[in-house]
Amino acid sequence: MAQLASTELPDRDKIQVSDADLVARAAALVPLIREYAEQGTKDRHIAPEVIDAISEAGLFHLMVPTRWGGQGASFKTAVDVTAEIARGDGSTGWVTALMMVATGFASTFSMQAQEDVFGVNPNARICGIFSPGDRSEPVEGGYLMSGRWPYASGSFAAQWASLTITLEDGEQGMALVPAEAFTIEPTWFVAGMQKTGSDTVVVKDHFVPEYRVQRVKDMFASNFRSPFTEERTASMPFNAVAAGILVAPQIGLGRHALELTRAKLPLKPVAYTAYRQAKESPTHQIGVAKAATKLRLAEMLMAGMCSDIDTAAESHQLPNLEVLARIRNDTGVVAELIKEEIDYLLTANGAGSFADVNVLGRVWRDSETAARHALVTPEIGREAYGRQLLGNDDPTIGL
Repeated sequence: MAQLASTELPDRDKIQVSDADLVARAAALVPLIREYAEQGTKDRHIAPEVIDAISEAGLFHLMVPTRWGGQGASFKTAVDVTAEIARGDGSTGWVTALMMVATGFASTFSMQAQEDVFGVNPNARICGIFSPGDRSEPVEGGYLMSGRWPYASGSFAAQWASLTITLEDGEQGMALVPAEAFTIEPTWFVAGMQKTGSDTVVVKDHFVPEYRVQRVKDMFASNFRSPFTEERTASMPFNAVAAGILVAPQIGLGRHALELTRAKLPLKPVAYTAYRQAKESPTHQIGVAKAATKLRLAEMLMAGMCSDIDTAAESHQLPNLEVLARIRNDTGVVAELIKEEIDYLLTANGAGSFADVNVLGRVWRDSETAARHALVTPEIGREAYGRQLLGNDDPTIGL
């Protein structure tokens, strides 16, 4: 594919934080996140104290370039930070992941759009929804849009939303819409990921200027409207990032499940057997070993996805279709592996795992819910990858 263009970056003094320090910041928030986890479940959204702490740590702006005060971090760092947050709580990791990506890619819109967002509020947070709304029509200077956008994770804490609209030629575009232009309809009543606040964003007759819109097709091709194409985020394959980041919380959930098991299971009596402690039971030993292996395999696949995406960003060269299809495939496999890991651990821990007060039950519900996102569907990923392996470039599945 063609080499991406570049331009000179503005000279602004920004404090760079190492990748290790960013991950350490996330890890340091785990106790606070867990402290407010139950409250967030009751309120159906993450506690404000947690949102503020993540924001103050700069983690929502991890993928925002340094010229806007962000870190311009690698995809691996974004995944590692998300996994740590999700080790504290799955819903919190999910919102952090999606808001991190949506806010980061706002820096790839036109310069006027970037000024509207970050120039006015350097701490602005953005949620994003891919499904198009009910209606948008071209008018002078932009589009008039109305509709309902469901599954708007983190919308309760966002100052902007990146919403998909249909353009005049039938193609889709991403439009930046300020929070004052939308209301939130409570529709997210679910078994898992309960505090993501993935409710429905409602917009009525809002004018969005053309400069706040990017064509989705161009975003998939890393043909962004920002002139700063040498920046890391602008050099990442957008759809691969949007899919891959969705299973970063799964890694954290898997780690939390294993952590809980190792802390509580070893000394637990094994009912209806002579084993006074589970650590003496071969059945439990084997089950936990299988689970830990599933987690390790998921981590290895995730690391490979990060390497593919970050290599593309560093070389300013988009991956070929086979690599993109492999990333889509591996996204689903990571979710499958974590689901299988948690299943082994639930069996080892017993039926009490499903009690409302048992954190392991919440981990299971969060993992099962998050794994059903359309971009994570394993068989769709396998289809995309298999087509490329067999030389079929049919564009049925967007990569």
